[in-house]
Amino acid sequence: ENGVFMGEVPLTLSVTVNNQEEKTKKSVIHLAVTTDDYQPVQEFSRKITVRSQESMTYVLPLKISNPGFYRCTLRLETDGVKGEPLTFNIGLEPEKIISPIDAQEDFDAFWKETRSILDSTPMRPSMKLLKEYSTGKRNVYYVEMKSFGNEIMGGYYAVPKEKGKYPVIITYMGYGSNPWMPHTDGEPGFISFVVSVRGQGIYKAGNKYNDKWIVWGIEDKNDYYYRGAFMDLVRAIDFVCSRPEADKDRIAAEGGSQGGAFTMAACALDNRIAVAAPTIPFLSDYPDYFRIVDWPRSDIDAYMREHPQATWEDIYKLLSYFDIKNLAPRIKTPTIMGVGLQDPTCPPHTNFAGYNLITAPKDYRIYQDNGHNTPPEWQEVRMEFFKKHLKLD
Repeated sequence: ENGVFMGEVPLTLSVTVNNQEEKTKKSVIHLAVTTDDYQPVQEFSRKITVRSQESMTYVLPLKISNPGFYRCTLRLETDGVKGEPLTFNIGLEPEKIISPIDAQEDFDAFWKETRSILDSTPMRPSMKLLKEYSTGKRNVYYVEMKSFGNEIMGGYYAVPKEKGKYPVIITYMGYGSNPWMPHTDGEPGFISFVVSVRGQGIYKAGNKYNDKWIVWGIEDKNDYYYRGAFMDLVRAIDFVCSRPEADKDRIAAEGGSQGGAFTMAACALDNRIAVAAPTIPFLSDYPDYFRIVDWPRSDIDAYMREHPQATWEDIYKLLSYFDIKNLAPRIKTPTIMGVGLQDPTCPPHTNFAGYNLITAPKDYRIYQDNGHNTPPEWQEVRMEFFKKHLKLD
C-alpha cells in the first residue's frame, strides 16, 4: 500500500505500458533494484508486445526480503533504444528497520549537564506586539529570550484575543529556513509559537555560522552548534510555560526536516510536550544517512578537507550525541510522523531509524509520491492527532 509492502507474498510491481502508435510495439521492460544505499539487489528484463492503441499491465517479481527502502529503476527498450529511466523508492516493513544505538557512555550525563546549564541561564523574555499582523482573532508578537550560552533565540507568538487559557502548538523550523509568522486568523483556539533557534529564521541574516550549522563547532561536542540549538527548543517550552494564557498541560510540537528532528529532540530532552507531529525528520542515524544521500555529508567532507587531522571516527563519535536515533528511546510523547517516500534529503530509512526506537504511542503516514515534504492532507491528519491526545474532541 502506498509503495510500501507489509510482508505480503509474493512481492510484485505492476507496470502499465501504453502504445499510442499506429503499429504493434515489441519492447523490453528492464527493472533494476538496489538498496537505498545503492547495493545491487535485482535486475530483471521481460519482453512484451503491445498492440496499437492499447494499454497493457505487467506484473514484475520483486526479490527483496530485508526490511528497508529500495531504489527501483524502470526502462522501456524499443528497437534497441532505451527510454528515459523512471526511478522511485519502495519500502518493505519499515517498522522492522533496526538501526542500533551508538550513544557514548556519557550520553545521559552530557545532556543532564547541558540542561542544568540552560536551567541556570535567566530567560529574560521580551514581547513586542506586531499591530499590523494582529488584525484578526489573534494578536501576533515578536518574542525574544536568552538561551544556552546566553545566545539569543525567539520567534513569533500568536495568542487569541479572547481571554482564556489555550492549548499551544510549537513549530520548529527547517534547516536555514527564512522566518515566517503564524497568521492572525490561523489555528483557531490555539496559541501558535513559531520558533527561531540561534542563527536561523529571524536570526539567519548575517549569522556567525556562515550558514554551515551542521559543521559549526564540530571539533568538540561542548561547542557543537546543535548542543545550543537543542537547548533553544527547551527554552521555547520554558517560555510557553511562563505565559499565563498558555495551557501547560496541552502543548503540541511539530516541524519538518530539521524541524522534525527538533520536535523529536525536544520531546526527548523535556517532558512537557503532550503530543508531537514530526515530518521528514533530519539529523538521524548519521552513518547510514551519509551512505544514502550526498548532503549533508558533503558539508562535512568539505570541513575535513580543510581540517585533515579530523577523522570519520571522531566525527561519528561527536555526532552520536546529537543523533535523533540515540535520543528517540527517551521520547515518552505520543507521536505521529509524516514521511515522503521519495525524499532525497532526509531519506525514509533515517526517519524510521529514530521512530522505531520510540516506546510511546505512535503512528505514521507514508506519502508515496512526496519527496522532502508532505501533502496538504497532512495538516488535517496531525490536527486530529493533536486534538485526540490533547483531549480536545
